[in-house]
Formats: sequence, structure tokens, C-alpha cells
Amino acid sequence: MENYLNKSGNSPISHYEIGSDYITIRYKGGKDYTYSSRGKAGKSNVDIMKKLANSGSGLSAFITKNAKYLYD
Repeated sequence: MENYLNKSGNSPISHYEIGSDYITIRYKGGKDYTYSSRGKAGKSNVDIMKKLANSGSGLSAFITKNAKYLYD
């Protein structure tokens, strides 16, 4: 897994892993959530989460607002 840059300094996300059709998010407490473009999250949400993860900013806020319960 990649370290999440956490540019704001207050994100609960510590790591992420990007696959061709999914993103797995690891929170600081050690819990992992996988969001799939073929699952509940959908392609557009997963694509946005991938971009935010790579940028190191805004991922947690996006998940809270748009995909909180859409993990597989």
C-alpha cells in the first residue's frame, strides 16, 4: 500500500492501494475499505477517489460526503 500524503495533516486515512477497478483505503486505526467501480461505489466515484488519493488531499472528505457506505 502507498502512504497517503495527508497534506492537510488531519486525515484519518493512512494508506491506499489502487487497482484497475478499485481503491482500498486504510484508516489509521488499521481498518481497510475497498471501493469498486463494479460495485456500489461506481466508476465515477472510484475514479475521483483515485485522483484524490494520488494528490494527497480531499479523499476523506469526498468519501464522507459521497461514498461513506458504498464500500464492497
